[in-house]
Amino acid sequence: MNIFIEEEGSVTLPFNVEETARLVVEAALELEQCPYEAEVNLLLTTDEEIHKMNLEFRQIDRPTDVLSFPMVEYDTPGEFSCIDEESDDLFDPESGELLLGDIVISKDKVLSQAEQYGHSPKREYAFLIAHSMLHLFGYDHMEEEERLVMEERQRAIMQKVNILR
Repeated sequence: MNIFIEEEGSVTLPFNVEETARLVVEAALELEQCPYEAEVNLLLTTDEEIHKMNLEFRQIDRPTDVLSFPMVEYDTPGEFSCIDEESDDLFDPESGELLLGDIVISKDKVLSQAEQYGHSPKREYAFLIAHSMLHLFGYDHMEEEERLVMEERQRAIMQKVNILR
């Protein structure tokens, strides 16, 4: 598994972002029983930059905490049988890993939401990665039933990595 992390802005999160990301991504892959080695790109940015991206890609004119850009279109969330192993655009030609997609997280939101919700920045960061990984697996939370499933999967990932409130 590869996680490529890029950081923008002057804000530094008070924990090892790579170690935490790796822990959560691995737990999500294991929970979903992903049959492939996988690759995820993670951009840690500012409220200003994620605001621009949120406006460009979602037409929502405000900063958000996390954006997810999945590479795979699933018939059913977390069901990997729809993946064509011969598809050149889903697998890294050098590593052979499944390209799950991109995660963008606002470091500003990690800090402000951790304070708002009364838990650590590490917990908020881990939660946002867990949430986004589920989007990369095709889960959504637009409908109540979907939201409940996604919340249960998020809880399972957070328990697996033992980063709790």
